[in-house]
Amino acid sequence: MNKTENFTPGLICVLHTFGRDLKWNPHIHALISEGGAGNITPWRPVKHFDYNFLRNAFRKVLLERLTSRIGPAFRKVKNEMYTKHADGFYVRAKPNLCTPDITIKYISRYLGRPVIATSRIDTYDGENVTFHYTRHEDNKTVTETIPALNFIQKLIVHIPEKHFKMLRYYGIYAKHHKQEMKLRKCISAEKQRFLRSIQDWRQSILLSFGYDPLCCSECGTSMLVLEVYHKKTALFEQYRKVMKYG
Repeated sequence: MNKTENFTPGLICVLHTFGRDLKWNPHIHALISEGGAGNITPWRPVKHFDYNFLRNAFRKVLLERLTSRIGPAFRKVKNEMYTKHADGFYVRAKPNLCTPDITIKYISRYLGRPVIATSRIDTYDGENVTFHYTRHEDNKTVTETIPALNFIQKLIVHIPEKHFKMLRYYGIYAKHHKQEMKLRKCISAEKQRFLRSIQDWRQSILLSFGYDPLCCSECGTSMLVLEVYHKKTALFEQYRKVMKYG
């Protein structure tokens, strides 16, 4: 849009490795901001996303990344992919026709979504598990009955490695991005005052844990913070000076 501005959007990406039928089907759910922050302009709204461009761009970027990782051995497959998928790779771009509250609930549902909901497990007779799912192609409900060990095998294959991040933030949603300070100009003065109030350590503890850290538990009087000590720094240094230790 503008190379000087270099508008940066915000992206929240959730990796899922399973489909409705519990098979291995890695894919990404992404929530993208309808606009971006520029180097000069604090915010520019963008309402139109070119669907054809998304398909072609996804194909190009993915194949180029695979080529750089795998090497020359992948070039034959890469050329076949361009021929086989002339219209690009599949991207299901859902337009935002929802209110912010509905959008938040929608993406939150995917953040902690298990491989299968308990409501989709119909019966267990001690040997076999019966579950159902709605097929994407025709929205038909399919019921499957498989041995319990096979059912467990279908589940545990989707357990991620230790410390592997299934949720990632990019662009202006990432921490310490370069447009962070400029984006605050887009927030009204009233909202800025509110955000500053909840960022106060006293309010943060009150909102997070439900108690006021400066309220005396015995008499209820509001206390004042005079000084903060830490066992390995200030207090220990004073102890060394008094005791003439070290």
